[in-house]
Amino acid sequence: MTVKKIEIERLSVTSSKPFAAVVDAIKARVGRPDMIEFARSIRGVRSFDELERTVSAGLGKTGLMLFMEFDQGAVLRKESGRDAPKMVRLLIGNPLVMKEMAKHVPDAGTYAPVTILVDERPDGVHLSYDRMASFLAPYGNADALAVARELDSKIETLLRESAV
Repeated sequence: MTVKKIEIERLSVTSSKPFAAVVDAIKARVGRPDMIEFARSIRGVRSFDELERTVSAGLGKTGLMLFMEFDQGAVLRKESGRDAPKMVRLLIGNPLVMKEMAKHVPDAGTYAPVTILVDERPDGVHLSYDRMASFLAPYGNADALAVARELDSKIETLLRESAV
């Protein structure tokens, strides 16, 4: 068994917009394919070109898609009996981007799709993201890092635009 220490860079943006408006803004910028149908389609493709077309059809204008949404706030609210806190974890990415990182650093598959956490706090709605490049930096692969930095840029733009 080996253990690798990784230093993470967390990007956080705070918005004065209502929680639901922030979440809706993120969702409006990413593709939202039916994941059951998407998985079925991916399994059925016969070539890489067909795979690329299938993935591309599910992407939003950011080149990203929503894989899953977890309402973590629902669990927290059950204990308190109140309507707060509001917190969702969104798994967002692009399988073709993951492929480009994982072919150089297989462990990249551990981190993709990425997590965006949106949570409501007293000072506003926080959008948080752990940079992919920080996960992959210890592996020292320039090709994977270049792809990771491009992904980080897309996610950071998504967060900034969704927060305003």
